[in-house]
Amino acid sequence: MAGVDEAGRGPLAGPVVAAAVVLPEGVFVEGATDSKQLSAEAREELYGAVRAHALAVGVGAASVREIDHANILVATGWAMRRALAHLPFEPDHIVVDGLPMRALRRPHEAIVDGDALVHSIACASIVAKVCRDRLMRRLAARHPGYGWETNVGYGTAEHRAAIERLGPSPHHRRSFLGVQYDLDL
Repeated sequence: MAGVDEAGRGPLAGPVVAAAVVLPEGVFVEGATDSKQLSAEAREELYGAVRAHALAVGVGAASVREIDHANILVATGWAMRRALAHLPFEPDHIVVDGLPMRALRRPHEAIVDGDALVHSIACASIVAKVCRDRLMRRLAARHPGYGWETNVGYGTAEHRAAIERLGPSPHHRRSFLGVQYDLDL
């Protein structure tokens, strides 16, 4: 069974990232839960434990351009599909956090609060969040001033003020409220 979750549906900048995690039967990564309930340090530590214990981990993303072109929900499904495509085998069963994802285009079970209820989804939540946060910190070095090294693209007061002051970067979601500028899609 592959647990699938995403990170980054709400930020004003950066891609949405999804992870698919397949754990061996009976394996439990101590401390793994919904990534939003964990500190950044705990997520980094658990990321290594998940990678060490998993049979397979796949990560996929959908770009800002794809988010702006389709919408965040469709783009999230694309990211999940890409994460599953990066697994070295086809899982027998797929469980995703939240509601059914039509854009996933394959049979799956959707579980509301799945990242708190299904261990492989919790592990996928951690992997997706760590990968996305690392990416945003790398982008912060190339696009200083937005505070991405700490806000990782979320719409904090500091980030919103930076958008007003600097304008949007190429990594901002121009279809999102707070960033809405001319869309050249």
